[in-house]
Amino acid sequence: MNAPTDPAASPATGELSASQLAAVRDLLVAHVPDVGDLQAALLAGGRSNLTYTLTDGPRRWVLRRPPLGHVLATAHDMRREYRVMRALAPTPVPVPRMVFEHVEPDVLGAPFYVMELVDGVIYRTVDDLARLDGDGARQLGHAFLDSLAALHVVDPATVGLADFGRPDGYLARQVGRWTKQLASSRSREVPGFDDLAARLAEDVPATQRASVVHGDYRLDNAIVSADDPGHLEAVLDWEMATLGDPLADLALFNLYWEGWGGMDNPVAATPAEHGFPSSAELTRRYAERTGFDLADNAWYTAFACFKFAVICEGIHYRYVQGLTVGEGFDRIGTLVPEVVRRGVAALDD
Repeated sequence: MNAPTDPAASPATGELSASQLAAVRDLLVAHVPDVGDLQAALLAGGRSNLTYTLTDGPRRWVLRRPPLGHVLATAHDMRREYRVMRALAPTPVPVPRMVFEHVEPDVLGAPFYVMELVDGVIYRTVDDLARLDGDGARQLGHAFLDSLAALHVVDPATVGLADFGRPDGYLARQVGRWTKQLASSRSREVPGFDDLAARLAEDVPATQRASVVHGDYRLDNAIVSADDPGHLEAVLDWEMATLGDPLADLALFNLYWEGWGGMDNPVAATPAEHGFPSSAELTRRYAERTGFDLADNAWYTAFACFKFAVICEGIHYRYVQGLTVGEGFDRIGTLVPEVVRRGVAALDD
């Protein structure tokens, strides 16, 4: 390997230096033969971990590393993200093929991993959604929901993930964890935020089944076949995956799917507003495929709002500190008060 690189060599833009790329190549050649000199480009779309495409000309890979600045220690764990995708490879859940992980900070100043690049379409904007007619939208909605249901019925022990998390007390810990994350990323006061956290902690439902949960399951975290909208090529962004309550995953999926009342949405397009199946229809489909009881849906809805609002507040915090790379970050903070209000309203109703 080349001489150790200076972790500070990566500038504030997030670009990788020549010495860093050379060191990544030296690691890659142990897993892929005849790798040439690498070039890298920072991909748009990621709101937390940084994602790069790597190429030596004829071949392409993807490199993932944590963000450049302030994060909660457990919020951007590259080893967990790598492990869960590698474990899910033989299941019906579509994931990219992992190439290698590097757990030391000597190359990029943080752990990272490399995986194969998956070709396909990411439906991120209104224009992206408009490419599909009604039949295609329905196929994609069903395929995306079915992959979530497939994930939640995987037996963690059979794929080597029995110790991937602590499902007992998961929901209570999640409320505490996201409350802690809020405290570590607070740069302003948002009415109702603390009240929502307190009310969620007071009335935590019992978990029906421990499943592998994605933690951020939304349409722009999936790659879809360019030829068949009913086929998912890969689900991405597993940085918050663990063993926990699958209905928390479902509620966050529904929040992303339905959006938040006509507000400008810098995070992702809201499929339910553009001819896709409604979240109510997809939730019924989910219940049929998993057999889960959805009676406590109001609490899960409120928790999804709280978690999403904390994520957005953390991104807003990094934006005002000048530590976030990409477009749209100046508007994400505007989502937080409305989503908090929606969470409180779910509990009130």
